[in-house]
Amino acid sequence: MESYDVAIVGAGGTGLAASMYAARLELKTVVFGSSNGTELPVGGLITTTHIVENYPGFKSITGVELAKKIEEHARDYPLVNIKQEIVENVNINKIKKNKIVDCFTIKTNKSEYRAGAVIFATGRKIRKLEIGGSKEFENKGVGYCALCDGPLYKEKIVAVIGGSDAAVVEALILCEYAKKVYIIYRGDKIRAEPANLEKVKANKKITVINNTNITKINGKNFVTSVKLDKSYKGKKELKVDGVYVAIGSDPCTKLAKKLGVKLNKKGEIIINHENCETNLSGVYAAGDVANKSFKQLITGVAEGCTAAHSAYEYLSRKKLKVCKEE
Repeated sequence: MESYDVAIVGAGGTGLAASMYAARLELKTVVFGSSNGTELPVGGLITTTHIVENYPGFKSITGVELAKKIEEHARDYPLVNIKQEIVENVNINKIKKNKIVDCFTIKTNKSEYRAGAVIFATGRKIRKLEIGGSKEFENKGVGYCALCDGPLYKEKIVAVIGGSDAAVVEALILCEYAKKVYIIYRGDKIRAEPANLEKVKANKKITVINNTNITKINGKNFVTSVKLDKSYKGKKELKVDGVYVAIGSDPCTKLAKKLGVKLNKKGEIIINHENCETNLSGVYAAGDVANKSFKQLITGVAEGCTAAHSAYEYLSRKKLKVCKEE
């Protein structure tokens, strides 16, 4: 069984930043992520972002490019081992050898590992739309990543569901290809960063339909229209070729909850924000999975670094290096 000082569950920007700081503190570190479409992708959700303009050091860069740079930086550290494996379980494992030492066993879809401390950087998963036609037409007109397949809608009509900044960004990406984009939102006004909101107002391709819900997605082989709960221009059916969903996300805390980590009412991991500590000794959390109101890549990266330093101090206090049975 491979043994490490620190195991980081999640290989997004937060987890990768944590691994870099752990390595700089001379901690043997393993990072678990996946590149096969699971909820823990290497690079994280930033890879679904078209243009990033709020990360220090880069005036403008795509999410994919930024994620790649962070990953390459992490891989430069010999003490960092990034494994594209899916973590199935994390357990506290007490090893008795003259004294009792708290260690953790991490079981993946391929193997088992041991670590002296664990950092959860599992991020969030995109919330799916649960209405008639949403499952039937997924990848047949219903999508969750405009950056991934926006080019398929060149000169077509597309609807974006949601009213957050993420929904606005999706609409702006789709405008690069589609001839018409509707933003359909149940609230009275969309909530986006001022800069993005101005772009929407200035773009003649975009029409915002407020106080309205989509109740059904229609189609044959592909999406042909959506049904609205309120009339728009005298009709409750709106012809579209595609529907992009941006209605929020949920924290990926299944593993942490099973281990005994405390969550808040939103399902987020409760941490001491000064040190990123959870209620369990040797267990830390950082990034979008933690209970903070402001979630950005830059804040997640900072928390990842803090979590790594806290893990280092914890292991130093216990005089524990590379948790293993001698």
